[in-house]
Amino acid sequence: MSMARLQEFRSAARENGYDEVNENAEGDIIWLRKATPDIGTETHKRLCIDSVTGSATVFWQTIPTKINSKTFRTVSSLKDWLA
Repeated sequence: MSMARLQEFRSAARENGYDEVNENAEGDIIWLRKATPDIGTETHKRLCIDSVTGSATVFWQTIPTKINSKTFRTVSSLKDWLA
């Protein structure tokens, strides 16, 4: 993934309330966390930007034992979903 595209994913996440949590040593995966927890589950959505696959995946909890995820291959599709 190009550095510009990585920054676009990162910017889209930050514009929608995600804060950077962790970047691995090689820099190919970046984890972000929604600043405010979801109502009902009190958990924070997580977002993983993967430069190897060129995608961003959002993870969230709907009930205590159910984790959902959605993967985005384009920045525009991530922005649309976050809106």
